[in-house]
Amino acid sequence: MGTTEPKTGASGLRATPLAIPEVIRLEPRVFGDECGFFFESWNRDAFRSATGIDPLFVQDNHSKSQRGVLRGLHYQLPPRAQGKLVRVTAGEVFDVVVDLRRSSPTFGQWLGEVLSAENKRQLWVPPGFAHGFLTLSESAEFLYKTTDTYAPECERCIRWDDPEIGVAWPLAGVPLVSEKDRAGVAFGEAEAFA
Repeated sequence: MGTTEPKTGASGLRATPLAIPEVIRLEPRVFGDECGFFFESWNRDAFRSATGIDPLFVQDNHSKSQRGVLRGLHYQLPPRAQGKLVRVTAGEVFDVVVDLRRSSPTFGQWLGEVLSAENKRQLWVPPGFAHGFLTLSESAEFLYKTTDTYAPECERCIRWDDPEIGVAWPLAGVPLVSEKDRAGVAFGEAEAFA
């Protein structure tokens, strides 16, 4: 499996479908000089032009994690399933998505991307996927837009270390995992999407 051809949309936004083609890596056009840099972190027209997708974002989330913190694998079930546009504003993470759509040829497969403040890459994670990340730098600040608000009654979590999924996390020792994430279920027991 590999990526397909990237498409460049308005404002120079480059969109590359990944090995699971519904998951898209986005690389904005960055303008830099001796004073710093500027880029559009969100532009609806550019996103729609580059991806053919027109999500309605209703919530922004911002988290900070220290080195070795592993969050996930999280998702929300219908009717409150979330699409997410994720990026890192400080530090670096290994970002992971898992396809939970039973009707998909890539059901149960995962992919990972390094997102950092330096590379300014973003990842479009559509509804139907679990999501998580491992902090690689001393700390990392993670920002993401969602297509639905947080709904605890629809929230689910799959174990980050589930052997059936087999995510190859770039771990240097045992990760720091929240109590909620330690209580995640096995992939085989997880509620999935149609």
